[in-house]
Amino acid sequence: MKRRYLLALATLLALSAPLSAPARAQAPEPTGPQPELPKQKLTIVGHGGPEHVFNVEMAVKPEQQVTGEMFRTSVPQDGGMLFDWGFPRESQMWMRNTLVPLDMVFINADGTIRAIAENTTPRSLAVIDSRGPVRATLELAAGTTEKLDIRVGDTVKQALFGNAP
Repeated sequence: MKRRYLLALATLLALSAPLSAPARAQAPEPTGPQPELPKQKLTIVGHGGPEHVFNVEMAVKPEQQVTGEMFRTSVPQDGGMLFDWGFPRESQMWMRNTLVPLDMVFINADGTIRAIAENTTPRSLAVIDSRGPVRATLELAAGTTEKLDIRVGDTVKQALFGNAP
């Protein structure tokens, strides 16, 4: 029984390993806040029609994606970070060295929101999964999706998705 449990645990750990592990091996672990990344406009069109505009940092290189929002003490209410995976794939994030809670919005290649993880736990090693292939992951200040009533199925407009306003 114990052996079966350990085998199941090992399999689960292997399956939950972030797909960006090679990127982590290439980039050194950051030790403090990194400079802000270039920003672009992003609009979320809600299910009832309201539009919410954000000015987000673009994490497109592996070293930028490894660092993300680590060591930052705040995220602007109209800001955040968009991780462009380059093609649809599973997105598996964690909060190691992230000091503030975040909302993570997982976005399909057509710009529709696939999943949302609200109020993630700072410094947690728990894997936060997109539950399917996504083109991008958007990190916002915790509570933003609830406050603005952003839901699964809403549309994200941004040049990355080919639907920018």
